[in-house]
Amino acid sequence: MRMVARAPRPGMPWPIRLAAGFLVAITLVALLAPLIAPYDFATQNLARRLRPPVFWGGEWAHPLGTDNLGRDILSRLIYGIRTSIAVALAGTLIGAVTGTFLGYIAARFRGWLDEAIMMLVDVQAALPAFFIAIACIALIGTEIWIFVVLVSLEGWERYTKLVRGLVLSQMGAGYIRAVEALGAGRLRIDLRHVLPNIAAPLIVQMSITFPWVILLESTLSFLGLGIQPPGTSLGQMLGAGRNYLLQAWWIAVLPGALIFLTTLSMSQFGDWLRDVLDPTLDR
Repeated sequence: MRMVARAPRPGMPWPIRLAAGFLVAITLVALLAPLIAPYDFATQNLARRLRPPVFWGGEWAHPLGTDNLGRDILSRLIYGIRTSIAVALAGTLIGAVTGTFLGYIAARFRGWLDEAIMMLVDVQAALPAFFIAIACIALIGTEIWIFVVLVSLEGWERYTKLVRGLVLSQMGAGYIRAVEALGAGRLRIDLRHVLPNIAAPLIVQMSITFPWVILLESTLSFLGLGIQPPGTSLGQMLGAGRNYLLQAWWIAVLPGALIFLTTLSMSQFGDWLRDVLDPTLDR
């Protein structure tokens, strides 16, 4: 009998390598921000305000220039990356845990509870998280923990629908019936079999939702509804620099470019991760 060799698994394409490298780089920058930032991001020096970047005729003391208050742009970008990633990561995790829990409850208990949860999902899908966040901020303020919770509203309903469908499909699988026949309880089946088998789609969904959470955080901070001074984030820097586009474009363009590259890299990496982990796709 002739043995047929399996085709080798395709490696990571070079655009995905670039995206992954960029994500690793900004993660390291966020973790090491206090060590690598040349200045305190909030220190003002009006005598050195609106200095251009070094590649635009500036000086090496401020490689990426200064803003309208003389604060170092490079230091503010480093801490802005740290804040934006921390808020987006916390919001993504909260949304994923909440959506997964509700989807599991809906699939396991069905009946009126399932209908109530899916009705809540439909309401969230009809009302964009951006408008809900604006309304809540207007009513209860902009504390950082409130802001993180509001950012987590982005995409939780997708996890709920995804987990509900996956759990329902797993409950009808043959191996689940076999484990039940051996006397395993519902909780043991869920923790040992169902949840591990649906982990891959959840990871992919998190990687796809993360860019949208960053955009929501950046949009709210751009409008002055997110991170408040003296704190900093990429969206806040972008909003502060919009009034200086003609005389000091680097204040807004540099954080805007970082937001673009971060969301693009995460989106590309998430799409590749879906292709790798989803067995139903033709690679």
